Amino acid sequence: MDRNQTCVKLSVEPSRALMDEKILVLVQNGSPGSQLTIHALHRCEDGHHWEAFAHYTTDATGTVNVSQDPSLGGTYSGVEPMGLLWSLRPVPGSKPGLRMRKKDVQIPMEVRISVYRGHWTEGFLDRTPLAGVVVERWYVAPGVQRIPVTENSLTATLFLPPGSGPFPAIIDLYGGGGQLIEYRAALLASRGFAALALDYLTPKVTKETGKVVKNDYFEKAYQFLQNHPQVLGHRIAMLGLSFGTTITLKMAAYSEVIKLSCAVCIGGSHVQPVDGSVEEGLQFIHRNVAKAHFSERNEVITKDLFLPLTTDPSLRVDMGRIRCPLLLIVGEDDQSWPAYESAAHIKLMMERAGNDHLLTVLSYPDAGHLIEPPYLPHFRSSFYKSVGIAQKFMALWGGQTVEHCRAQEDSWRKLLLFLREHLYGRSTSVLRSHL
Repeated sequence: MDRNQTCVKLSVEPSRALMDEKILVLVQNGSPGSQLTIHALHRCEDGHHWEAFAHYTTDATGTVNVSQDPSLGGTYSGVEPMGLLWSLRPVPGSKPGLRMRKKDVQIPMEVRISVYRGHWTEGFLDRTPLAGVVVERWYVAPGVQRIPVTENSLTATLFLPPGSGPFPAIIDLYGGGGQLIEYRAALLASRGFAALALDYLTPKVTKETGKVVKNDYFEKAYQFLQNHPQVLGHRIAMLGLSFGTTITLKMAAYSEVIKLSCAVCIGGSHVQPVDGSVEEGLQFIHRNVAKAHFSERNEVITKDLFLPLTTDPSLRVDMGRIRCPLLLIVGEDDQSWPAYESAAHIKLMMERAGNDHLLTVLSYPDAGHLIEPPYLPHFRSSFYKSVGIAQKFMALWGGQTVEHCRAQEDSWRKLLLFLREHLYGRSTSVLRSHL
């Protein structure tokens, strides 16, 4: 081995950062023109391992700068400063259908980044790296408070930014799989917004009574924020993904209690029983399950459950009733919901109603359904269990990896700007993490 290779230096800056912050990966002191593989390894809370790797050739100074130099192959190619994170995939031999989701936001996502001599595609654990660094990726910035919420029969977690506030707030709703999903709300709080992660499909009250919550459950969440001393009660938004989009649009259009400053909907639709409860919304989807079909890889495609879009006004939100700024984030290759078709129809409805000035649409070709915060891996498909469905199935979410990850980065930046504009005002900057 070249003696210089034994002195290779690997640095990652910052080594502790928020999940939406970029890192700089730098290899120094290598031999000029040498082949190196940079490898990332992460062990999830569920015990599964994920990896990414890229092949590089050092320059005349023996350096590789991942932010500037192209990967020649691996799990990504070209100049991709964050490729070692967004291209993470299950290691060979893992069971199929895995999806990476953070469960405990109070501990970081740890990623070990290592550099190896030569260009390799497998067997990393059997090789000795030239250098290695452990990187911490956090959803909660220092000083962010995590507060479990159980009052008014809510199952929720409130995240508050550092300081006494008061802060504008966001009700954060995930989709049809239920559970209390905290990581996006934690990251929003790290960016200066009070954020309430709300479990509305599998809350404690449903587990105890067997009954799905009514629409007033969301009004109770809104009133909880309104009355909180560290929340600006007149500046509250809702953010929904997938089935959470149907809730967000219904509350924005019809609730006499909820008066939103703005709303964000990711990968969903306005098609739902307008006068129905949450349970009836789920039943509406399940009644159409025969319209689902399978991909060549036996993955379930569910977007056709809603297609063609209904012309029945009782089965679609009257978008002319929207009175707050609305941001739609759409993956044009969404195979779970007809988000692209719904966004086009929402735009048409709002144009006819004269309130289209409130609408902003971010539409991304070759992006799929699960548009998450940036630098999280893309999941074209994964095992999924919807509330009310007895068995898991392999759901096709859609999207192409590079394009989807570009969409996550771009949409998150614009989402934060949208929230800042309508909850804080244009001149207020978003909180920096200072990890």
